[in-house]
Amino acid sequence: MKLRKLTKCAFIAALMMMVASCSQTEKANTTTEKAAVAATGAEGMNIRYIDEDSLLSKYNLAKDLSESNLKLSNKFDAAQQQRATEINKFASEVQRKYQNNGYLTEESFNVDQQKLNKMQADAQNYLARLQRDIENQVIQNNIQLNDSVNNYLKVYAKEKGYDMILRKSAAFFINDKYDVTDEVLENLNKRYTKVEKK
Repeated sequence: MKLRKLTKCAFIAALMMMVASCSQTEKANTTTEKAAVAATGAEGMNIRYIDEDSLLSKYNLAKDLSESNLKLSNKFDAAQQQRATEINKFASEVQRKYQNNGYLTEESFNVDQQKLNKMQADAQNYLARLQRDIENQVIQNNIQLNDSVNNYLKVYAKEKGYDMILRKSAAFFINDKYDVTDEVLENLNKRYTKVEKK
């Protein structure tokens, strides 16, 4: 459950950073353009916004990566459950054998105790490695989504002559007439081709 929350938070944080980075103007603006913007103020800027919640829920790449993150989380949960089942089964066998005087010597009991301790340590190490691998994959998925949307928004803003594209959640109020979410989503989904993993 902790990994799912971490995955979701990382995914949303990456999207918010991505969209925020799109709102910055190009550094390559000429001095003349900067002077013109300064002279006219915000009134002269051509600004639009996107609804990041809609983007996450309707962009096919975002949906596929969210599904991938969920599968990774389920993989971790299954591995954790499997290791716990194996350890509990062996611990029960040791307990049953001990209660039924199945150990002829203290040494044989200690051997099983050491085996149980090793199983627990190995499980902890394996699950920690698996969790790190999953977290790294989630980060890579977020980078992929970020790059996809960020790169497209730069092209889209340039084609449309927009100076800035904001996140809806970054403002207290934005008139709906400045919403370009549907058009951006339609174009993103046209550009996206799902690559099946082998």
